[in-house]
Amino acid sequence: MKLAVLAERAPETRVAAIPETVRKYVALGATVAVEEGAGIAASVPDAAFAEAGAELAARSAAVAGADIILAVGPPDPASLAGAKPGALLVGALDPVRRADLIAAYRSAGLEPLALERMPRITRAQSMDILSSQANLAGYKAVVDAAAAFRRVLPMMMTAAGTIGPARLFVMGVGVAGLQAIATGRRLGAQVSATDVRSATREQILSLGAKPIFVEGVAGIEGEGQGGYASETSAEYQAAQAELVSAHIAKQDIVVTTALIPGRPAPRLVSDAQLASMRPGSVVVDLAAEAGGNVEGVVAGETVERHGVTLIGAVQLARSLAADASGLYARNLANFLTAFWDKDSGALKLPDDDEIVAALRIPAAS
Repeated sequence: MKLAVLAERAPETRVAAIPETVRKYVALGATVAVEEGAGIAASVPDAAFAEAGAELAARSAAVAGADIILAVGPPDPASLAGAKPGALLVGALDPVRRADLIAAYRSAGLEPLALERMPRITRAQSMDILSSQANLAGYKAVVDAAAAFRRVLPMMMTAAGTIGPARLFVMGVGVAGLQAIATGRRLGAQVSATDVRSATREQILSLGAKPIFVEGVAGIEGEGQGGYASETSAEYQAAQAELVSAHIAKQDIVVTTALIPGRPAPRLVSDAQLASMRPGSVVVDLAAEAGGNVEGVVAGETVERHGVTLIGAVQLARSLAADASGLYARNLANFLTAFWDKDSGALKLPDDDEIVAALRIPAAS
């Protein structure tokens, strides 16, 4: 089989393969064609791909005769001409917002597989691109906040006096939130966190942070569908808003990470709550692309509101392109090798497999 690895277009900086995964594909008997310059933004030169056994080519030549096309974001359908009929297009294809592209891929005879639809089950953990990229985003959110903050994060005892630690509040304790907590702790901040899922209390404590939870009103017990939170009652939302209002006014940095799949991001911080924070405070909203957890956030921009720096974070993993590409490429390789039939030297995707069924995009999408 022939695998084609595409070069992404700006602002995307990641690449869907690295030399390590190219060697794995070659060991399976596949031919790998990498578009020239595909790894440059991720610090992977063409020579490294060639040394791993890949062929370097322009996109048209790389795609020609390909059985599987590997991408990060959804590519231009017109640029994929020449792939075999029925070839797989595997990547983070954003089928909800880019239904037009999905239809175009199908019209071109391609079968799109959306990696962001990977089910959150034990067998698929090593294939989960959302988790691997969210982990990096949680780290980068705190690093970016620290860079924008006008003070230091750790306590410092000096001959000129003592500087108290900065207070960091993480709202939403999924993969990104947990990494934000861990990074804040490593940098010496005093960290607290909250989530609507009761089960996250122990995770917060295990990282040395203080859990901030609504008491006396039932939230969500355990995990929501796919490990995400789901919507709560109006009573809980009101109690949470009151709790957050009292807590957020004392914080120096806030990182919000709450997302509900297929829905706009829940509003966690109002303009009034933002105004209660001290001038010079920083808020990083990781849900900015989905409408934002914070009132007034602008996706992809940094604005100042009430003296607070509000960062509308977008695809933070892209700013860590080398590591992000490494994790993404391994996620992708773990998926492909799990379904690779060594006897025939080909990829076989059983219709009744839970992972395969999840990645296939329903025609109505």
